[in-house]
Amino acid sequence: MIIRAATPADAECIALQRYPDEADAAARPAYAAWVAGAIQRGLYAGFLALDGDRGAEQIVAGAGLTLLEWGPSRGDPQPWRARIVNVWTHPDWRRRGLAQGLVTRCLDSARQRGVGRVSLGTSAQARGLYGRLGFQASAAEMWLALPAQDGT
Repeated sequence: MIIRAATPADAECIALQRYPDEADAAARPAYAAWVAGAIQRGLYAGFLALDGDRGAEQIVAGAGLTLLEWGPSRGDPQPWRARIVNVWTHPDWRRRGLAQGLVTRCLDSARQRGVGRVSLGTSAQARGLYGRLGFQASAAEMWLALPAQDGT
């Protein structure tokens, strides 16, 4: 097993992991372009687990950390926040600790950058994993989708 940092060349694979359903295929190119640029700007730190030797590597799991310039807040003068994103494991490789190891690398990357607060979205299936890593559920988050300025 090889664990390595994601590069801009991995952006299409990361987009496919984020949008695996064909119904979402149209979203992949824009997301891949964003990931490639965010990696180059240092705003995305991704990690990939690969099976196989250097000649025939296959990505079997991944996780990413998106940095957000949030601004200082009460109790935390550090202006950066981070969000864990794109946690994915190939079904044949699940329950082997890959996601936990990759998310831990993301958390280490956040610590190295001085980030004090990390959030994520989760499914019921993954809630135990994140709880073991110290994440706590919050009932306070809400969201709103604003229409585009042209009304769409």
